[in-house]
Amino acid sequence: MWTLYEPVHAVTYFAPEARRAYEEAGLRGYWRGYFGGRAAPLGPVGAAPATALFFTFAPAMVARALPDVWQRATPAEALAARLAGATDALTRLTADIPAATVEATADLLTEAVDRLAPAGRALGAANAALPVPVEPLARLWHAATALREHRGDGHVAALVTAGLGGCEPLVWRATTDLGREALQSNRGWSDEEWDAATRRLVERGWLAEDGTPTTTGVAEYERIEVATDVLAATAWTGVDPERVVALLTPIARACRAVLPPANPIGLPASNGPAAGPA
Repeated sequence: MWTLYEPVHAVTYFAPEARRAYEEAGLRGYWRGYFGGRAAPLGPVGAAPATALFFTFAPAMVARALPDVWQRATPAEALAARLAGATDALTRLTADIPAATVEATADLLTEAVDRLAPAGRALGAANAALPVPVEPLARLWHAATALREHRGDGHVAALVTAGLGGCEPLVWRATTDLGREALQSNRGWSDEEWDAATRRLVERGWLAEDGTPTTTGVAEYERIEVATDVLAATAWTGVDPERVVALLTPIARACRAVLPPANPIGLPASNGPAAGPA
């Protein structure tokens, strides 16, 4: 499910319409739009809560954006920009998909959001509590975003329970998927911080001395992914999965057109097992 609704949410990071909407709201520069748009459901927060909730970003990187962005756009303005930009992007990307399919998918995902429990899910709860848009594409994006952030909260809980900090999941993914050069700078970690996280994974037996994953590490991280799935399963209770997949697949495929094949959000290159942190 995540590999299908994540592309719908992710247009807010990669579609030109989304970038343009943030810039028109005063959030010029990619990371101002990212941090302003993603943190806006929480209100005018500073760096500390966002660092905790976003998890894999280096504290120094978050602090460069927050709380400065609120001097450029209020949370309400950032929310309006992110919804408008995402909706404009989806309007273009789903132009060939029947309106009835979009509306039925929006209905199903909105119902899934209604089944979510907010306890312990700060980002998911903040997004789910926003007014539900009437327009189907806007409603589709809103629901996909609430589901995505709810799942992400659960993923963070699983990572913390496993004793991992914000950098270790990125180091782990760099050994199995995207590579250090793409992940380290994208999340703002220094060489010293990255190397220290690598040493911690070696010490706990997840990585060999040469930096390759061990059997223990693979098994332990698989347990984290399973725990993440279990924590996200509530949304799909009583749902016909084949119907959701059939409706979401063409929309997800259309949205993938604006996503880079290799991306730091953990989305695999094709619908399949997640490669790392959400």
